[in-house]
Amino acid sequence: MNLKIHNQYFILACLLVGFGQISFAQIPYGSNNGKYLKVKNSSLYYEEYGQGQPLLLLHGGMGSISNFKKVIEPLSKQFKVYAIDSPGQGRSPQIDSISYKIFADYYAAFIDEMKLDSAYVMGWSDGGNSAFILAHDRPDKVKKVVAIGANSDTDGYRAGMLNWVKSWKIDPETAGINNGWLAEFNKLSPNAKTWEKSFSQLKFMWITKEVISDSDLAAIKSKFLLLYGDKDLATLEHILHLKNTIKGSQLCILPNTPHNVFDKKSEMVSKIVIDFLKPQ
Repeated sequence: MNLKIHNQYFILACLLVGFGQISFAQIPYGSNNGKYLKVKNSSLYYEEYGQGQPLLLLHGGMGSISNFKKVIEPLSKQFKVYAIDSPGQGRSPQIDSISYKIFADYYAAFIDEMKLDSAYVMGWSDGGNSAFILAHDRPDKVKKVVAIGANSDTDGYRAGMLNWVKSWKIDPETAGINNGWLAEFNKLSPNAKTWEKSFSQLKFMWITKEVISDSDLAAIKSKFLLLYGDKDLATLEHILHLKNTIKGSQLCILPNTPHNVFDKKSEMVSKIVIDFLKPQ
């Protein structure tokens, strides 16, 4: 992999060297007596693991806490992990409307309701997008962030992705994408009979151009690690733009890795995240 240094920022190119493969048990979704916390006018389903500095795990779109089943165990050996189902996904009930800002507001309220003095955040995909906003809005609480596979604008999508999402129909066949999203939603959600609402909400959010402005990204005070697969959904140009806009951020790109970095590189991701989050 050949990456260039841009604007005198340091780019951390993550290679396999130095990251021994250690197998950890997968944590089944629904483990450890998951709970509901009343947040705003709704509630969030969450699971907690381990002890130490709080670490919020924010999953991706059409996902749930199960996105993190391969990394919860190693992370929980170092941190107090709070894995959260976002509004309208997994076991959390639907709300009237969603956006990355609304998600971030719910996560901020979760931090307040749990009376956490401060927190680290790891967000993947949609969770990473919301983590940008959460870090900007709550510098009093959010100290370090790992944003994985995130983007700040639809201009950052790879060619063809935006038009593909725009073409989606709100029907069962289309909703079966993403490894059978509809079946999983109907199995877990308290709103299975109104799946069309969640599906259309996600589609609209994904085609809304701006996630967060450059000026807000530049104002972020949290320490940031941006982590991507080299075959991720965001373009390299957009990734470097984020790196150059978030002051002091670090960038890690995993070789031969798709958007779902947890699929085959879960041990490496865990090692990188722990190394970044732990006090130096």
